Amino acid sequence: MNIAKGLVGAALLVAVAQGAQAATVDVVRQRGAVACGTTTGFAGFSAPDAQGKWQGLDVDLCRAIAAAVFGDANKIKVVPLNSQQRFTALQSGEVDVLTRNTTVTQQRDTALGIIHAGINFYDGQGFLVPKSLGVKSAKDINGATICLQTGTSNENTLADWARANNVTYKPVVIETFNEVVNAFAAGRCDVFSTDASGLASIRISKLQNPDDYVVLPEIISKEPLGPFVRQGDDTWLNIVRWSLSAMIEAEEYGVTSKNVDEQLKSANPNIKRILGVTPGSGANLGLDEKWAYNIVKQVGNYGESFERNVGEGSPLKIKRGLNAQWTQGGLMYALPIR
Repeated sequence: MNIAKGLVGAALLVAVAQGAQAATVDVVRQRGAVACGTTTGFAGFSAPDAQGKWQGLDVDLCRAIAAAVFGDANKIKVVPLNSQQRFTALQSGEVDVLTRNTTVTQQRDTALGIIHAGINFYDGQGFLVPKSLGVKSAKDINGATICLQTGTSNENTLADWARANNVTYKPVVIETFNEVVNAFAAGRCDVFSTDASGLASIRISKLQNPDDYVVLPEIISKEPLGPFVRQGDDTWLNIVRWSLSAMIEAEEYGVTSKNVDEQLKSANPNIKRILGVTPGSGANLGLDEKWAYNIVKQVGNYGESFERNVGEGSPLKIKRGLNAQWTQGGLMYALPIR
């Protein structure tokens, strides 16, 4: 009797899981847009431009998912979220995916009912200081006040690093990102500590005289940033994961938004699979065979998105570094579409 009950229970769990797998993509299609949780304003990654249109590396990923699902990268709904709201919004179904600078950690990937779907930016925590402070190294900030945003992994990382290096500091922890920036700009703290990409964005876009500030050379943590979806929905996880992978692999094979139509004639079997000339990958995801073609055509490959939003062609001028292709000494290594 107990065995029978156990089998029935297991069958119910499988049925629930199978039902959950299709839930998000069905909701997305019924809504007619992908609801993406972004930051409340982080230049280069997710922020509105002068016309109010959201732009950035993370917004491009949101647009790529929409291009894959709908064939139209504009079918997105941007939902700005602060660090405290982001996980609850995803867990509750308010958003379909987090495409905001969120570090993948073991706890987040296992204990919150959510799971990461890839890495779209390899980062690390650093320090921003006024040049007038005369500090050349992070180890020289002993006794400083340090501004941090609450609800991020930066608080614990900084505490661990300070203990390991016998550095004392006074934390100034503030809830919203813009308030932290304002506090730092007003001199309420000596140092701003967050991901290095965030420091570059803050310096260029938020501070009145960017040249009066410097990012210190030390990086004190690994901060792999990427999209998150809800656990138990493998169909949606696959769509998000492979949308990102398509952007990375397209760059690897030199397929860009400008030459993608010409590349439809390529004899390279990998390019033929990516662009749907050889069918199969779309059916695997429950999408049109041109899903990846639509991503590259409308959004661009990963390198195009990087350069436009945060790279040398942008105000942030972040070097590719770890975010270069694996063939160029970086960590961007796409899973093969085959």
